[in-house]
Amino acid sequence: MYFHSLQFLFFLTATFVLYWAVSQHKWPRLGVLMGASLLFYSMWTPLPLVLFAVATGVNHLCIRGMWRYRADGVRRALLVVSIVSTLGVLCTFKYADLFRESARVLLEPLGVHVRAEPFGLLLPVGLSFFTFQALSYVIDNYRREISRQHTYFEHLLYLLFFPHLVAGPIVRASHLIERFEDVPTLTREQGGQGLYRIAVGLAKKLVIADVLGSGLVDPVFATPEAYTSAECLVAAVAYSFELYFDFSAYSDIAIGTAALFGFKFEENFNRPYLATNLFEFWSRWHISLSTWLRDYLYRPMGGNRVSRPRALFNLMVVMGLGGLWHGADWRFAIWGLSHGAMECVIRVWWWMTGKPPKHGPAAVVRAGFGMLATFSVVVLTRVVFRSPTLAHAGEMYARMLEGSLGLANVSTLVWVMLAVAVVSHVTPLRWFHQAGELFVRMPVPVRAVVLVAVGLGVRHLASVETRPYVYFQF
Repeated sequence: MYFHSLQFLFFLTATFVLYWAVSQHKWPRLGVLMGASLLFYSMWTPLPLVLFAVATGVNHLCIRGMWRYRADGVRRALLVVSIVSTLGVLCTFKYADLFRESARVLLEPLGVHVRAEPFGLLLPVGLSFFTFQALSYVIDNYRREISRQHTYFEHLLYLLFFPHLVAGPIVRASHLIERFEDVPTLTREQGGQGLYRIAVGLAKKLVIADVLGSGLVDPVFATPEAYTSAECLVAAVAYSFELYFDFSAYSDIAIGTAALFGFKFEENFNRPYLATNLFEFWSRWHISLSTWLRDYLYRPMGGNRVSRPRALFNLMVVMGLGGLWHGADWRFAIWGLSHGAMECVIRVWWWMTGKPPKHGPAAVVRAGFGMLATFSVVVLTRVVFRSPTLAHAGEMYARMLEGSLGLANVSTLVWVMLAVAVVSHVTPLRWFHQAGELFVRMPVPVRAVVLVAVGLGVRHLASVETRPYVYFQF
């Protein structure tokens, strides 16, 4: 069940009515959310729910032990058991074939036989998001940052809550499970803002992302040799905008949906292509993942509080693992490491010269150059991210470097959507908020008509096939 489907609109409406009918009673309202979440995920396949339930059970027993035993050694051992078991599930179902094939390539020349056939294990939708959120909750309990013990039911609902389970954002305990005890409220303004975010997400996905993907990105990346260098370059730029509008659309709908049930999710994007360096880019892009890597990996490794060589090493490890988190292919690790290497260059430059001032005429020129350079790096490295293999990425790069001109295969509709993408991305955020306030002031029937019109009409106007969200594969 996709967020941008008519089926989801009916599902959301029914869940909303049932939830608020019993909202004054904790367990009935949580029961509605659990039932809805199980049904939502089962629309793909119900089997992974058993895996999620068992993995949560192991973590829950470890958390109960942390609350019962105060000795640091015992609590640390329980933390290790939880982390190993949770990552073990991720590695087994997502990375087993990658490790098997890598071992085969490395060991068979030495005469060591490794299984050649893939394991063929089912990759549960949203497993990576489930894993990181599960780990954050266990670690927060270990750090004593959780206010009270929660039941297994609450723990499982926190992980399976349908707005975020499949493709994020990665929600911290303070924004969800710690709010289960509170009696929810929903004002007219909050409900209107939630519907507005859903409408914006639908428009981003159906009008911009899907048009760019089907109209240019998919055909060019499939057969780059059939297109000119200029068309390949435009396709690479279009892919970056497709990815942003596709993923931020999911986050918008998740945030809006959660708001309809009285929960506030943090923002997951902040106009990332206006970043003036890669550090700023990652503070604006997929914020819930970036902050997770910072809080649960980079800082525990020592962060910047260690020697400079070790700080650079920490940065490379975090970016490499962050890249590999996106998929069971070494090209994702290479993509992450390429960002890490360039961040290391930036950091060394700052150590040598100091961070540049943020004010004055020179700062404006520097910011403009930095924005262009950062966007160029993001676009070019994403060729590796989007291509099915490294060899295919090499073909795409080679075609882009040939210097052939001509843009005959870029349709007018794609140019229009690219223009809309750029303009909307650089539009001041206050205009976005003002539009939301205007939406809230509309009468309820008018808001409903707008939402339905966006959900049903824009796909017809764009004349493209409904496509799954890009981040579903991660």
